[in-house]
Amino acid sequence: MIGIGVVGYGYFGPNLARNFARQADCNLVVICEPNEERAAQAAKMYRSTRVTPQYPELLNDSDVHAIVIATPVHTHFDLARQALLAGKDVFVEKPITRTSAEAEQLIELADRQGRILAVDHTYLFTGAVRKIKEIIDAGELGELIYIDAVRINLGIFQQDVNVIYDLAPHDLSILGYLLGQAPTAVRALGACHGGKGIESLAYLHLEYPDNVMAHCHLNWLAPVKLRRSLICGTKKMIVYDDMEVSEKVRVYDKGIVLKETARDQIYRVLVDYRTGDMVAPKLVHREALDAEAEHFLACVRNRSKPLVDGQSGLQVVRILEAATRSIQNDSARVLLRDPLRLRREAA
Repeated sequence: MIGIGVVGYGYFGPNLARNFARQADCNLVVICEPNEERAAQAAKMYRSTRVTPQYPELLNDSDVHAIVIATPVHTHFDLARQALLAGKDVFVEKPITRTSAEAEQLIELADRQGRILAVDHTYLFTGAVRKIKEIIDAGELGELIYIDAVRINLGIFQQDVNVIYDLAPHDLSILGYLLGQAPTAVRALGACHGGKGIESLAYLHLEYPDNVMAHCHLNWLAPVKLRRSLICGTKKMIVYDDMEVSEKVRVYDKGIVLKETARDQIYRVLVDYRTGDMVAPKLVHREALDAEAEHFLACVRNRSKPLVDGQSGLQVVRILEAATRSIQNDSARVLLRDPLRLRREAA
């Protein structure tokens, strides 16, 4: 039986508490929430779970084996650090930290303490994203050309992070998972509306190896909620619409065929359009957080590496930092290095 302590019962904490509480061989031991109203809600929902405003109670409780952190981003580093030092495994909401330096410290501390450090990048546990990864790896799309992602809504304005830190981690984690590599350069454009110096809408342009490009549109000021991505390959294309109920993933057998004319007319190119069938593959219908909670508990039990570990979380934060630097420098192109790839090459 793995004992879980949840820190934060605000926006996302209730979802995490619910999914961990229903896992087999898992006990939701304690919830830490200083807000009296939210603490009362937690106590009413989980009558056999202790609710406390004091975080040290979780650190000192021998029945708590892992701590789930669902608090504002600026608190992640300190809370996770204390948990790791107390010998607890850690599952932290995205992004892992505000800075890459903080993330690096947590990774080193987790390694030194022999603790599991996992980051909540929920979309990687959805049936839709898993299916898209399967299709790409099978070569059905051919060579990837670009990915366009739109994540907009009339959203909750965060007080401690901008729209990039709030929404981009979802798409950046999906891109890293699907492409299996980090971008080499980032450009970003942002604007502040409705908040003091905090970007509420932004556009990210990412360059990947092999001439693959990705573009992310992020916005808290849209009249509708959209969660849509277009993945284009040389053979087929995918439209991934997370707001769709029944057909979240659609694979289109569409593209163009370029044909050069005779050598003496080399600069003339004929374009043929190829249109085939649209297929909506069958997806696994399971709440992503349920699958993610199960995966984390399995990692704790087996002492195995999580799908989204500290290094994966660090890579996302590095891109967020690069995007921020780009905005601060008139959308300048910021170069990135892939530390994971460099580490593999060195080995």
